[in-house]
Amino acid sequence: MPEGHSIHRLARQFRDVFAGRRLAVSSPQGRFAAGAAVLDGHAVVRAEAHGKHLFLHFEHGIVLHVHLGLYGAWDFGGDSEFRGASSIGAPRRVGEREVPADAGTDAGTPGYAGPPEPVGAVRVRLASDHGWADLRGATTCAAITEAEAEAVLRRLGPDPLHDAQGARDIFIQRLTARSTPLASLLMDQKVIAGVGNVYRAEVLFRQGIDPLLPGRSLSASAAGRVWDDTAAVMADGVRDGRIITTTAGYWSDPATLPPNEEAHFVYRRHGQPCRLCGTAVALAEHAARKLYWCPTCQRS
Repeated sequence: MPEGHSIHRLARQFRDVFAGRRLAVSSPQGRFAAGAAVLDGHAVVRAEAHGKHLFLHFEHGIVLHVHLGLYGAWDFGGDSEFRGASSIGAPRRVGEREVPADAGTDAGTPGYAGPPEPVGAVRVRLASDHGWADLRGATTCAAITEAEAEAVLRRLGPDPLHDAQGARDIFIQRLTARSTPLASLLMDQKVIAGVGNVYRAEVLFRQGIDPLLPGRSLSASAAGRVWDDTAAVMADGVRDGRIITTTAGYWSDPATLPPNEEAHFVYRRHGQPCRLCGTAVALAEHAARKLYWCPTCQRS
């Protein structure tokens, strides 16, 4: 599932390529036909991300609310004025990454003559004079009111990529008030919005914290460091378009971003030696998700 940094990259891309533009909105697949009709012909005024939720606000007070879930992804293309990644969301093939827009078939093409014919089950297509965006496979795709969007936000925890007043304190209080293991709490979107399996595993390792430690056993200062580190690595993810939690000293070429096998401390490294102590990285099923940690480095 795409984690919070990807959704913030999506919001930034929508602001860059669609903000202020009147869009043709359609549902080639047909499942979003009624919602598309409500949005069609109206301009996007802003795009926002909170955790794993994307909100596209239109001029007439209707919001396109999207949660990509496990399989959702946006594809983009357009003319030379249309900049950004060609695809953001769940990879369609093993190893697929976000790529520059000018690497796509139609993206960045001077002779752009409009969107291509839809391919596959396109839930919604947004199109302006200069480009298009297609959504496939999302868990949530709904046209809602501003009040309904606010209700969604109220159900979510603080987002470490927002510099909201009091967000850090809210996170600390929610994390340390429960006896639930930290491994579960960090995946609870009501505790912290945007963290998924990768950030959960990597931040707990970087902080040397046992993932099965109950939340109430963590001190407020330690919880604050978890928030700060999460905010830092997620901001790096927004910048890089990837989750990279190791530092340059662990990379074979410190002058460039690392390959996937050097990008993480514990995530998907079960059975391999810990980069710090050499102990085999552990793997367990926890709340129906894979949990990775170092039994030696993460004892506190």
